[in-house]
Amino acid sequence: MRWPHHAVVQLTTVLLLGLLASAAPAQPAEVNTIKEAFAKLYSCWKPPPVSRANPIDITVVVSFNRAGEILGHPRISYESQQATDNDRLMYRVAVMEALQRCTPMPFTDAMAGAIAGRPFAVQFHSRKPPPHQEKRAWLTPKIL
Repeated sequence: MRWPHHAVVQLTTVLLLGLLASAAPAQPAEVNTIKEAFAKLYSCWKPPPVSRANPIDITVVVSFNRAGEILGHPRISYESQQATDNDRLMYRVAVMEALQRCTPMPFTDAMAGAIAGRPFAVQFHSRKPPPHQEKRAWLTPKIL
C-alpha cells in the first residue's frame, strides 16, 4: 500500500514539530536553597581537558544580586599548589565560563532576598583524591 504524497508530507511535518518541541530548552528550575545554587553552579562546570591542563582544584568567591546576576568581580581565592601558570590560566577561564553559563541564576524571591550581596566560596575539584591505603590487619607480621 502506497501512501498519498500529501499524507507523507503531513506525517513528516507532525514528526518534525514533535521533535522540535521536545528539543526546546525547558525553563530553568528556580533555585530556592543554597544547596540548589551550588548544584546549579557545578552543573555548569566543564574543566579543561587533561591534554590542555593538569587537573587542579580551584575556589572562586562570587556574589549575586537579587536578579541572579554576578555582583562585582568574582575572585579566585585558592588554586592547587602544584599548578603551573598554564594550569591556572586554563582553570580560571573555565571557572569564568561556568559562571557565565549559569547566570543569571533563577532564584526564587525568598532566596534572592536572602543571598543578595553575600559572598559564596565555590570549590571546583578536578584532581582525583589519592587512593586510600588499605589496612591489612590480617597480614601484618606478629612480633613476639
